[in-house]
Amino acid sequence: MGTQQLLLIVLGVVIVGVAIAVGITLFKSNSEATNRDQVVSDLENLGSVAQQFYRKPTSFGGGEGNFENFSLPPLDTGNGNGSFSLSTSSPSGAAYVAGSVAPISGSQQVIYIIGCGNELGDNAIDPVKAMLRVTADSLQVTVLN
Repeated sequence: MGTQQLLLIVLGVVIVGVAIAVGITLFKSNSEATNRDQVVSDLENLGSVAQQFYRKPTSFGGGEGNFENFSLPPLDTGNGNGSFSLSTSSPSGAAYVAGSVAPISGSQQVIYIIGCGNELGDNAIDPVKAMLRVTADSLQVTVLN
């Protein structure tokens, strides 16, 4: 073969390699963003369930003006998008939080639902993580990783 043909083959291999690397990078970032969106969507659904509990009278299995004894049903502590748990204090950090069915204790007016996804988040060490601050009339999402 001539040197021009060898040069064209090498150039073709380099271009294909760069295209594959770019494709993998785009797929990974899209996968992370999709998982984050899915976790946030699940958090908002769980937040609406918590608000329904807050408004229901205790005779119908609700909290009658507070979140005391609210818990996530076992099927809602984890799904294909990640795991979810409750807290009475604002979580911080990007560390993984396992799903939990532990009920809220005490008369609480504000609770936090934490969701950890299946993909690595922005720091490329810990999973995607978000929290939802739930009150009687508002839901506020904060992305932690």
